Amino acid sequence: MNIVLCGMMGVGKTSVGIKIAELTQRRWFDTDVVITDRHGRISDIFEYYGESHFRALETQIVAELADKDGLVISTGGGLVLKNENAEMLKRNGKIFFLRATFETLIKRVRADETRPLLKDMGKTSEKLSELLTERTPVYEHVADFIIDTDEKNAEDVAREVIARVESL
Repeated sequence: MNIVLCGMMGVGKTSVGIKIAELTQRRWFDTDVVITDRHGRISDIFEYYGESHFRALETQIVAELADKDGLVISTGGGLVLKNENAEMLKRNGKIFFLRATFETLIKRVRADETRPLLKDMGKTSEKLSELLTERTPVYEHVADFIIDTDEKNAEDVAREVIARVESL
């Protein structure tokens, strides 16, 4: 069984995924990292090929990873919005929605200029609020578990995820 982390940009999916892998000796994959390693910077993919091409690349990566076993998979913020991706990940995994408040997320992403959906940093707050409103119901729907991350560090969240997995 795989451990799959989903949630908004800035919630800590990468940091928590790395920590879970360290604590459990599982292999860790971040879908955004895999795409970057194979195809270049995500912001360039968005700019030159468009978001739909990026989403197709995500689906290819999910198809590769979903049938493997014992992985920790940190997903890009929009990956599970595509039902096909969520279904593939659920076949051999448990999906954890890492949730944070708007205030926590805005603090974490405000200085990050690499996020293509937040390119216009003057409108970061507005865009993040819009994405949070749009995506949260989907995350809640696909998740097997919801873990709140406000005021917690990556290790605390990782240990909470591991405890849930061990209780299955």
